[in-house]
Amino acid sequence: MQERTQHQAEQQLHLNLAQHLVDDNPLLKEGVFDYQALGNLFHTLMVMGPNFEFYYLDIEGHILTFNAQPGKVKTRQVALPPIERLLQHPDQLPIYGSNPKDPKKDKIFSVAPVYKAQQKQGYLYVILGGEQYDTIIKKLTHDQNFAQFTLLGVTTLVLFLVLMVCLFAWLTKPMKKLTLAMDSVRAADYDLSRSGYSPMQWDRNSIDEVQKLGCAFNDMVAHIQGQFEALQALDSRRRSLLADLSHDLRTPLANLQGYIETLALNHQNLNPEDTERFIQISLKNARNLKHLIDQIFELAYIEAGQITLHKEPFPIVELIHDIAAKFTLNAREKNIEIAVQAAQSDAIVYADIGKLERVLTNLIENAIRHTPENGKVTLSIVSQCNGVAVSVEDNGVGIPANEIQHIFEARYQASNSEKDHHIHAGLGLAICKKLIELNDSSLSVISEKGRGTCFSFVLPTPAE
Repeated sequence: MQERTQHQAEQQLHLNLAQHLVDDNPLLKEGVFDYQALGNLFHTLMVMGPNFEFYYLDIEGHILTFNAQPGKVKTRQVALPPIERLLQHPDQLPIYGSNPKDPKKDKIFSVAPVYKAQQKQGYLYVILGGEQYDTIIKKLTHDQNFAQFTLLGVTTLVLFLVLMVCLFAWLTKPMKKLTLAMDSVRAADYDLSRSGYSPMQWDRNSIDEVQKLGCAFNDMVAHIQGQFEALQALDSRRRSLLADLSHDLRTPLANLQGYIETLALNHQNLNPEDTERFIQISLKNARNLKHLIDQIFELAYIEAGQITLHKEPFPIVELIHDIAAKFTLNAREKNIEIAVQAAQSDAIVYADIGKLERVLTNLIENAIRHTPENGKVTLSIVSQCNGVAVSVEDNGVGIPANEIQHIFEARYQASNSEKDHHIHAGLGLAICKKLIELNDSSLSVISEKGRGTCFSFVLPTPAE
């Protein structure tokens, strides 16, 4: 539509161009006889107006003369109907006529008849926007399109780069935030209390690797913080345990030293009975001291993972009977009955027999100590689908409900502790719990104050 409007304007502007040339040029005004001169005239006019192409036609539309390089004009005939239509209806523009240089592409034109003695001899046919014009327009259009394409390409590239920078900033923003958090935690030597770090919100269900990495970092930091807190608590317990054990060790050591010094200074003045009594007291304190030291080293070895296990299959009932026999005399002193109940006498377990004997010995010894005279301690063995259950139950004083959760802590002594001729540092149950865990089980307790206590665990059976 825009091209048609442009053609209409150009044809309207140059509509009378051919007529002016006919009226003003003697060669055309008085009729044409010298076609060579007319061709020269056309050459001159084309030099002055390279936008136009000039042709002289006879009354039938045959081209009689023109100015063009050989071979440029493809046809010698110009259609007359468009010429007649333009002469008769100059207001119906644009009107397209034949293009001698390109018969397939009609052009707008200006035309005027040529007369001689009132007799029509032919037509002056002027193409508006000739081949040279089309070439220049095509080149300019190409240059303009190239410039527009280049501008569009540059603009697109700039926008793409800006978009990529924004996208890169958006994509790396979480990574930058995570990096800053990592730097702050590392600068504080992974101590969250000094780093000021607070867990960032990350989408755990996201498929974004940065989100997953953020969740993993939060979990790692939480794990490290938990380890810090556990180490601090462990260090605090160790300090407290060391202080308490130092006090417990000091008592038998001071007694031992005192009696030995008495023997050393006054042995000549002591009668045999006092000498024997001092020696026995010194031996008792030495045994207590050795017992405490053995427990301390045993707990330290277990916690350090330096203990060696020798697991093997063996009949648990025989071990129970052997250990119960060792406490027969101690039980008789308090008139306490030790009963062994085994539903299956040939039950086989897979454990370290030495460590298990240590556990049972401690549990039976505690049961006898906390059971009053005429009481009963029951050792039960019951086969289950997941192993063999072993329990040590007494009908003694029991443990208060609020203390049960603490009895496996090192150095903790419940309020129901019974005193005897041995010093107890509160390490026995802590050692038992860890030894049972090393044998792939767990030590549990059920107790009711005034009615007794039951310790139990389940030992695995040998694999088929």
